[in-house]
Amino acid sequence: MSYRTVHAPASVLLLAALATSAALAAPGAGDEAQARQIRQGEYLARAADCAACHSAPKGKPFAGGLPLASPIGAIYSSNITPDPDTGIGRYSLEDFDRAVRHGIGKDGSTLYPAMPYPSYAKVSPDDVQALYAYFMHGVQPVSQPNRKPDIRWPLSMRWPLAAWRKLFAPTPVAAVKDAAAADHDPIRRGRYLVEGLGHCGACHTPRGFALQEKALGGDNRAFLSGAVVDGFLAKNLRSDAGDGLGRWSEADIVALLRSGRNDHSAAFGGMADVVQHSTQHMTDADLAAIAAYLKSLAPVRAGTQAPVYDGTAHEALRTGTDRSNGALTYLNNCAACHRSSGKGYAQTFPALALSSTVHSADPTSLIHIVLRGGAMPATVSAPTRFTMPAFDERLSDQDVADVLTFVRASWGNHAPAVSASQVAKVRKAADAAPGPGH
Repeated sequence: MSYRTVHAPASVLLLAALATSAALAAPGAGDEAQARQIRQGEYLARAADCAACHSAPKGKPFAGGLPLASPIGAIYSSNITPDPDTGIGRYSLEDFDRAVRHGIGKDGSTLYPAMPYPSYAKVSPDDVQALYAYFMHGVQPVSQPNRKPDIRWPLSMRWPLAAWRKLFAPTPVAAVKDAAAADHDPIRRGRYLVEGLGHCGACHTPRGFALQEKALGGDNRAFLSGAVVDGFLAKNLRSDAGDGLGRWSEADIVALLRSGRNDHSAAFGGMADVVQHSTQHMTDADLAAIAAYLKSLAPVRAGTQAPVYDGTAHEALRTGTDRSNGALTYLNNCAACHRSSGKGYAQTFPALALSSTVHSADPTSLIHIVLRGGAMPATVSAPTRFTMPAFDERLSDQDVADVLTFVRASWGNHAPAVSASQVAKVRKAADAAPGPGH
């Protein structure tokens, strides 16, 4: 075989050399595409608030170990870092998708529905792929074995979970079509975020006899109508004028999701964590889409009139004519921040007058906050973290019941009275200190 030397023009050789140099100096198109996908996955992981469950206090990010309470015992979140032995480092994209959207682990067992796969069934395959890229290439691997649930046999058997999944979890295929056009319509985008990635229904929708969410979409009025979670009432997010978002504008909703507060209320309990770790990091367009979708939801109870402010209680407190225990307890413990008018101080101490939280039929959140106190999240747009002290040691069950009954019947509020037995129940569940005289 003979070889022939070919002499190329100098200009061609120079261009080839420059191209080779550029290829070595700059990342390829594939590398940049993967980097974009990882950044998108990080954003989606924040929107889904994955860290809230998969990161324990003082633990490594996404290493799991957080106890999640259930009626049958504690379930511990899993390690979702890319560690190959204790995390998901050996998961394929298909394994990851089956876990996230189908609720099926790599070993074929059904996951506990503490993992909100009934909501994640609505996440698009493209977004699942971006999440996979982030968790595999954007998260630091942590070697931390998963902890077994504190659930005794026979309740610890896994086969009933498969039956539960088949009965109550939707098939992911049905959701993908709606996600395709979500970016072009704010309400559809909001629906995709709320019903799917944000899994808002996991807390804000009441549960049925088998602990399943009573509804998974906004067409059913049970969806986002409010439910008790971790000792707080996750409030009604539908358009009811009293206990819902009927009197909130879309801008009010965006403000609370962005900063943890608005002129109506402030985030507390689990919602404070959601704002802290998730919603404050979302884009303006996505927050606006969430607000537009929530405002599109019909109220649970149609035709309910919006409450109107009434200054009678304000005048009685100001003049000292109301000598009831509820009124005096309010003056001695609450009025300095929330004022005798009940209007509080905007963006600082929430208003109690005409508050949707105050109007909720279930007073669990109010009792919990009075007993254990609370704190607003510190966010980029509102870094000051205002707190409310705990009154568990200062007020008896009857004192708490009386002051909350007074609040729920003053300044135009019309909500049921609170009993001492209700307070005692929440005090025990919240592990609050005994009141005076105990």
